[in-house]
Amino acid sequence: MVSIKQFQVTFDCAEPERLARFWCEVLGYVVPPPPEGFTSWDEFDRSLPPEVQGSRYACVDPSGVGPRLFFQRVPEGKVVKNRVHLCVRVGTGLVGEERLAALEAECARLVPLGAVRQRLLYDGHDSCIVMQDIEGNEFCLD
Repeated sequence: MVSIKQFQVTFDCAEPERLARFWCEVLGYVVPPPPEGFTSWDEFDRSLPPEVQGSRYACVDPSGVGPRLFFQRVPEGKVVKNRVHLCVRVGTGLVGEERLAALEAECARLVPLGAVRQRLLYDGHDSCIVMQDIEGNEFCLD
C-alpha cells in the first residue's frame, strides 16, 4: 500500500489570483516561480487560450512543509457552508485568556485584508474564531 506524503488544497472561486494572494498573506505563503520558459505568471497566462486566462493560481509554503493551495475559477458562486475548511493554528499550546488574546490579535490582522469575523466560540478554556475569506469561504482561527 502506498502512503501519500503530499496533498494540495483546492479552492473553487471567482478570482483565483486575488484569493491566492489573500491566503499568501494569511499563511505567509508565496507564489511559486512561473513555469520553465516564462519570466512571470502574467507572461505564462498570456500564452494560454483566452478562455482559460486568469482561471487558476497557486501559492506554496516557502518552507515546503505545508500543502500547496490551488485556486480555480468556476462559474457558480458559493451558496452553502463549506463541508471542509482550513483551521489557521495561531493558538497552539495556549489556553484560556492567553489563547483568546492570540486569536483576537490574528483576527485584527486579517480583517483589514478582507477577512470577515463571524463568531467567537469560547468556553473559558478553549476557543476559536470562525471567519470568512474574501470570497466567503469559512475558516477558523484555532
